[in-house]
Amino acid sequence: MTLNSYTQLLDRMREIGWIDGAAGLLSWDQETYMPAAAIEFRAAQLAYFKGRTHRLFTADEVGGWIKECESAAFSSLSKEAVNVREWRRAYDRATKLSPELVEEFERSTSMAWSAWIAARKGNDFAVFKPHLAKLLDLSRQMAEAWGYAKLPYDALLDGYEPGARTDELQKVFAELKPGIVRLIEKIGPSARSASKSTLPGPFPIEAQKLFNQAVAERIGFDFTSGRIDIAAHPFCTGIGPSDCRLTTRYDDNDFTDSLYSVLHECGHGLYDQGLPKEDFGTPMGSAVSLGIHESQSRLWENHVGRSREFWNYWLPVAQKHFPTLATNTAEDLYRHVNQVRPSLIRVEADEVTYDLHIILRFELEQKLLHRELSVEDLPEAWNTTFKRLFGLEVPDDTRGCLQDIHWSHGSFGYFPTYTLGNLNASQLIQNVRNENPNLNAELAQGDYGSLLRSLRHKIHQHGHRYLPPELMKEATGESTQGRYHAAYLERKFGS
Repeated sequence: MTLNSYTQLLDRMREIGWIDGAAGLLSWDQETYMPAAAIEFRAAQLAYFKGRTHRLFTADEVGGWIKECESAAFSSLSKEAVNVREWRRAYDRATKLSPELVEEFERSTSMAWSAWIAARKGNDFAVFKPHLAKLLDLSRQMAEAWGYAKLPYDALLDGYEPGARTDELQKVFAELKPGIVRLIEKIGPSARSASKSTLPGPFPIEAQKLFNQAVAERIGFDFTSGRIDIAAHPFCTGIGPSDCRLTTRYDDNDFTDSLYSVLHECGHGLYDQGLPKEDFGTPMGSAVSLGIHESQSRLWENHVGRSREFWNYWLPVAQKHFPTLATNTAEDLYRHVNQVRPSLIRVEADEVTYDLHIILRFELEQKLLHRELSVEDLPEAWNTTFKRLFGLEVPDDTRGCLQDIHWSHGSFGYFPTYTLGNLNASQLIQNVRNENPNLNAELAQGDYGSLLRSLRHKIHQHGHRYLPPELMKEATGESTQGRYHAAYLERKFGS
């Protein structure tokens, strides 16, 4: 191998990174500011960009450069060795798909997203149904092209959580679910019927924006390299190494809805902003998996944002932005945001019942993909399964099978990573506390510096250097274990 082959790979991957960034900006605009009538043109634009990068990456010369680099004597886990290893994995996966299939999938997701928006607004699943059926069909085609050891779902999982397998996740959920059910029963039957307490509003949206920005900035989000906007479904997208976009949505009756969306997306954003900027466009400059990515968002949203320490510090600031909170205490806010109450909406779920929402989606999307459930029967299956898990009747599809954006993006296999994120977050924060006994005192003072530095050191800086289980072992001494999350939930809600 000559150094020239590695340099050529770097040049090609950074070119692809620039195009992907432009496409990411178009996708962000699609969900924030794009006029509705532009959707077909936008779908064509995004399909073109996706097809273009696919052709650039799967070109024969790229395979040749990778092969030459594999013969080089790069030191183990060096930047060069990691990049070549991950380029090989991605190249072998990408070359199994035709550019036409890639373009059709991208075009279809844009049209499906537009239909999902309309279906939610009109509470009409029929509007979204043909788009969901098409995305499932395209996903099956891709799974067959990629290949799998046991189930087509495995091939999709691998795109979000490298190495994950359906049967392994089924075991994780089987071990997790009884503990959740026991904890709900321990908390008491009142949790099942309780209505969510309200705070004395209203909370003007402009004041919410100012408060959210103050919190995000304090925990470390760099607004010279990022921003917050409004979208139908909160998300974070990285356009480039100095351009990270967060979105949220607002409810003027409860400012905590947007606050926790921002904290969640900030966790993603802090990870993106913590990746090595000099490695943009390469595996070393990108996140290793969504289970790790979600660990960052769930850690900041829940372990930090729903703690007593958080509200002891932030209540006086919140009272300045929202004078109606003048008579409320930090304990009032803590209890408000930690109510255990089975509810319809995943993104509003408490920490105890949240993973039941993921189990529901994990079960249903497997059945959809494997043709054990028809798209036509999805609403009924959703409502029946939801009643079994939560004891609640689903009043309409907008608050049922249409509530999440993920299926309109064709993101089958994504949902389990939220639970992996919960497990990883609990394990990481416990490890940080073991190393820093003063952490709670720091959080109570609004000092998030040492926590962020720990996460930068343990997670962000490594990019794709380690596979997810290896990264968790490197960070905490163990691969992902469920007992830390179970213990955390028991300490917080079971006593």
